Amino acid sequence: MTFWGRVVIVLVSMVFVVMLLLGGAVASNYKGLGNLIKVVTLVKGQYLYEVAPERLVEGAIKGLVGSLDDPYSVYLDKKTYSMLQEQIRGSFGGIGILVGVKDHRLTVIKPFAKTPAAKAGIKAGDIITEIGGQKTKDMDTETAVNLMRGPVGTSVELTIAREGVPQPLKFKLQREEISVPTVEGRMVPGENHIGYVAISQFTENTGNEMVQTLENLRQEGMAGLILDLRDNPGGELGSAVKIADQFIDKGPIVTIDYRVGKDITYSADPEKLNIPLVVLVNKGSASASEILAGAIKDTKVGTLVGTQTFGKGIVQTVFPLDNDTGLKLTTARYLTPNKHDIHKKGITPDMTVEEKTEPSAAKTDPQMAVALKLLREKIDR
Repeated sequence: MTFWGRVVIVLVSMVFVVMLLLGGAVASNYKGLGNLIKVVTLVKGQYLYEVAPERLVEGAIKGLVGSLDDPYSVYLDKKTYSMLQEQIRGSFGGIGILVGVKDHRLTVIKPFAKTPAAKAGIKAGDIITEIGGQKTKDMDTETAVNLMRGPVGTSVELTIAREGVPQPLKFKLQREEISVPTVEGRMVPGENHIGYVAISQFTENTGNEMVQTLENLRQEGMAGLILDLRDNPGGELGSAVKIADQFIDKGPIVTIDYRVGKDITYSADPEKLNIPLVVLVNKGSASASEILAGAIKDTKVGTLVGTQTFGKGIVQTVFPLDNDTGLKLTTARYLTPNKHDIHKKGITPDMTVEEKTEPSAAKTDPQMAVALKLLREKIDR
């Protein structure tokens, strides 16, 4: 089929889709549809360089998704979609860093020990400006993670801006099989049976890791728990629900509110871990970590300490498209047990306590100090 024939088919298809979208407003938008055809005609007849029809189609799709003005709805090209599928299947390699969005910039939260990122010298606080030559401005964390992941043995180049270093830094990293636990737990030294658990992100294994960690701490005599969700960018919903269910004995944990279709509510099972609980949150706590924090706050099974959370309370669904591409589209929103919509609002902690740049221990971490004080009081009652 000729270039023009393929473009005509694409245009007819696009017009049909637009008609479905606009419904009765088609007549009033007739000139807009006409302009679409005119632009393609001008590109075909007047543009200096030849352009493949596939490129025009992909550009049109990106423009359509971009017009939603939703940074979480993204057209996934063949490479990005393939990486996402590899991530879901679990057969992928990575470079070993945890990233989040801080002040609208893709930021390294933590490089994991003995991984390509750590060995190359990437540091917490580094700003990733490009991944494989692709700008990260307005890029969501899921897309960024998918770009950095890929088959073991392949390479990815990161461009990094570092405070105090005038020129951008470039790192070419070879992907390795990364197996990093998402849950770290211990008893707080010198305290009266207080446990501490930090969750870095939510994966399919996080719920099971948390259950095992809690059991280990209980065997060590844990009588109260600090759950650290600071700088946790979120992740897999099921794990957040499973962890919330460890502390909540009845009622809803989260409701998935769809514009189209029936809402889904995840509820708690009767049994729970009945101990005093303090949850640490900050502006880096997002998505699934906000689901967990919101459920704990609404049901009053724990006390939230820290600063306002990020405010990502929407759900994305990945739809496969032709030519091994895909569409990640916002399809629903999360509601807390008390039906609070947290998107672009976040969750206000029960006790607002500002944090230092590098919280590490109770002596230098004001949020941790407040959490310990609260638990001491509850345990001694």
